[in-house]
Amino acid sequence: MKKIKVGVVVGSDSDLPIIVNTTKILEELGVAYSLVVASAHRTPDKVIKFVKDSERAGADVFIAAAGMAAALPGVVASKTLKPVIGLPIEGKALGGLDALFSIVQMPPGVPVATVAIGKAGAINAGVLAAQILAIKDNKILQKLVLYRKKLVNTVNDKNAKLQKIGVKKFVEQNTK
Repeated sequence: MKKIKVGVVVGSDSDLPIIVNTTKILEELGVAYSLVVASAHRTPDKVIKFVKDSERAGADVFIAAAGMAAALPGVVASKTLKPVIGLPIEGKALGGLDALFSIVQMPPGVPVATVAIGKAGAINAGVLAAQILAIKDNKILQKLVLYRKKLVNTVNDKNAKLQKIGVKKFVEQNTK
């Protein structure tokens, strides 16, 4: 396994369209990661092996994404003392609330930091992992500073456009 800083695991290949938002952020912030598909219920031995292999490869943080019963983040947390970020994935039956509640309701002593359901949470999982790493890595910290400036510029640019063309045209142009 290559040298990594974040181990990313998804419970199903159907989670990949969401987790790609996490990997994009990690890449933008210069954070090395590995990504596997492994199910807490169907391939628990693979999950445990991934955690151990990732730690040997240098992982300091884990991101575990799962839907429905969402046991994956808890299983990862039970096998490492490194921080684990749980990403609830939206399901068909309950819109991701089942996954959110499963991840956020960890027993005392085995915490999982939990982000929002879906794409916004996927982005935040990547940013949060980078923030944790930035405590001891100044290169990642500097990339986070630039990332935040980019967010500020995006909001300011949108506001300038809104002020120039008005709300009706802005909404028409930005909801297509």
